[in-house]
Amino acid sequence: MSYSIEVNGSRHTVDGEGDTPLLWVLRDMLDLTGTKYGCGVGLCGACTVHLNGAAVRSCMLPLESVGRARITTIEGIGASEIGRRVQEKWLALDVPQCGYCQGGQIMSATALLMRTADPQDADIDAAMAGNLCRCGCYSRIRTAIRHAADAGKA
Repeated sequence: MSYSIEVNGSRHTVDGEGDTPLLWVLRDMLDLTGTKYGCGVGLCGACTVHLNGAAVRSCMLPLESVGRARITTIEGIGASEIGRRVQEKWLALDVPQCGYCQGGQIMSATALLMRTADPQDADIDAAMAGNLCRCGCYSRIRTAIRHAADAGKA
């Protein structure tokens, strides 16, 4: 079956089964490989994308559920002012170690700052709780989120 989806501001027609996870549509059909496969059950956050601005796990989202929603991936997050700010702070603070989970981390952090301009520790903890980093970059991630929030106040 054919589905028309909007990804990073462009409309794409993809052929696939309705129960195909969005992750595989992005990676295998659209060649957007920044969204990573981690656990396949929505627990690690490596596959996080935005659906109408909300952070969702693309490994658990069936293609048929996307509908007319706007999807943003790590490849497109820099088009927004907040996403660009988060990416800049990630680089400036040298957040990633191996980098595998960082796309999902940035997507969750950006979704947080889109809804909470000045997050407190509890806000950051709640927003980032579902994103695992095997390298343990959590303190650098928190610092980058704070710096991105502070940069938005200027």
